[in-house]
Amino acid sequence: MTSFARKPDHLISAQVLSGLSGSSPNDLLVADCSFDLQNPGQGYLVYQQAHIPGAIYVHLDRDLCGAKTGGNGRHPLPDRDAFIERVRELGIGNDTQVVAYDNAGGPYAARLWWLLRWIGHGKVAVLDGGLEGWRQAGYETTNGSAGSRRQRTEFSAGASLVRTANFDDVRENIASRRALVIDARAPDRFRGENETIDPVVGHIPDAVNRFFRDNLDAFGFFKHPDQLRAEFATVLGVWNSGQVINQCGSGVTGCHNLLAMEIAGLGDAALYPGSWSEWVAQPGAPVATTTAR
Repeated sequence: MTSFARKPDHLISAQVLSGLSGSSPNDLLVADCSFDLQNPGQGYLVYQQAHIPGAIYVHLDRDLCGAKTGGNGRHPLPDRDAFIERVRELGIGNDTQVVAYDNAGGPYAARLWWLLRWIGHGKVAVLDGGLEGWRQAGYETTNGSAGSRRQRTEFSAGASLVRTANFDDVRENIASRRALVIDARAPDRFRGENETIDPVVGHIPDAVNRFFRDNLDAFGFFKHPDQLRAEFATVLGVWNSGQVINQCGSGVTGCHNLLAMEIAGLGDAALYPGSWSEWVAQPGAPVATTTAR
């Protein structure tokens, strides 16, 4: 259950976070992003039952997504200005260190990590091991929802620290092969089996599979950077990380692979936010169901 020391701007241990617990609200914000795709209200109930003292609750659908149109996927990116305003309402200032965690291995926390970097806020990290890691380290939790209320701040967005790709980019890439598309979904869904979320089975042609949970060890902590680097090298082959487009079902677990790549020193990969759920909503978008490579 060892949590290795890593770049503090991407991943933080329970021990380090505990040492920051005396920080002022302006200096530190802990965000509980727990969520359940099958039951969108469950995450807040989990938060109310037990969360890190002082943590606020951040809801995937309400806080980390935009309006659905029927063609932009299950978890579309929020409008940038609207998300900046929501960041202010959450109490995040330009000097605030944000630490995100969840109860599911980190994909929802990674979504907040990525979105904050999208609007230029680099002072954000994901708690290694999440809520369970915090408990295993011997730290207390609290209940209720008092910690979810904070004063509004005057956050000013900066230049984006991440890259994105859209549907047209990914569609064109099938012919040009300028990028390697990595799909973070479970291998069976990637192959076109056991699909329970989206209406079409399969994957984007020529994509390769890297299940986001493979970034974690048996105890739910991120693998050591060297191990992640070696495993992603197998996935990448001749491609470099700057030629990668990460995607998943709806632009959430793809952020987990992006975080793992950053931990491994493989930065500058892009995210296709609409991902599979947007892809299959576009008329004529090609689909593959071949065995994962």
